Amino acid sequence: CQVVGVVSQPDRKRGRGQTLVQTPVAACASAHNLPIYQWPRLNNESYDTLSKLEADVAVVVAYGKILPQRYLDLPRLGCLNVHASLLPSLRGAAPIQWAVINGDQRTGVSIMQLDAGMDTGDVAHRVETEIGANETAGELHDRLAPLGAEALKVVLQQLCDGTFTLEAQAHERATHARMLTKGDGQIDWAQDAQTVHNHVRGMSPWPGAYQSTSKGPIKLHATELKEGSGTPGHIIQFERSGPVVACARGALLIQRIQRPGKRAVTGAEYVNALNLQLGD
Repeated sequence: CQVVGVVSQPDRKRGRGQTLVQTPVAACASAHNLPIYQWPRLNNESYDTLSKLEADVAVVVAYGKILPQRYLDLPRLGCLNVHASLLPSLRGAAPIQWAVINGDQRTGVSIMQLDAGMDTGDVAHRVETEIGANETAGELHDRLAPLGAEALKVVLQQLCDGTFTLEAQAHERATHARMLTKGDGQIDWAQDAQTVHNHVRGMSPWPGAYQSTSKGPIKLHATELKEGSGTPGHIIQFERSGPVVACARGALLIQRIQRPGKRAVTGAEYVNALNLQLGD
């Protein structure tokens, strides 16, 4: 396969100095001396430029924009998309986070052909993997990325060999994974411990699971399931690594936590810093 062009989002200003930083995709393309296009918006210029490339196939990964049909029609063999779920499950913007939040035990990557719908295109290849009991959305993302790359290589090879096939999705079994907001991070201790634990894992690293207080949100970065009962949201015991907090059913050991404006610390450091007591 010969890469004839790379399209990425424009470079963004980052950090305290607001330095202009390349996207990782653009940086990789630069390192390989590939033509890079970073249009702020798609327009006639971008369409004409991509038309002249005469690409056989386009690969779209987390581009962040819905492509108009005329762009989907440009490559001779269509546009492939790497989607981080086992389609038709979890179509949408946040499939990795919702797989964890929902407590799914398995997920994976689907290589699909883009159409006008939201992740509704026919699927060429799927790769499955188990989700760890304590794995966060961020950790799962980092595991799925190379799986997606390998799956994409398989499909591109099939295109070259003439063995490429597509399978229509079972649309009646589709589920959706909407984009998360900061407000989604709020913890509800009146749920069972497994649900709260999944919530903390799924909200890591963004937007972060938190408990609102008068001084700002307290963020929970890591928890562990424990036995126990008591008033939801209250400390029912202490372990060496941190406090154990009751949920509606069961309890959670808080392993890592962060106060407003402070760095994240272990649960034990948090207990000592605030001199916490049973029932707090």
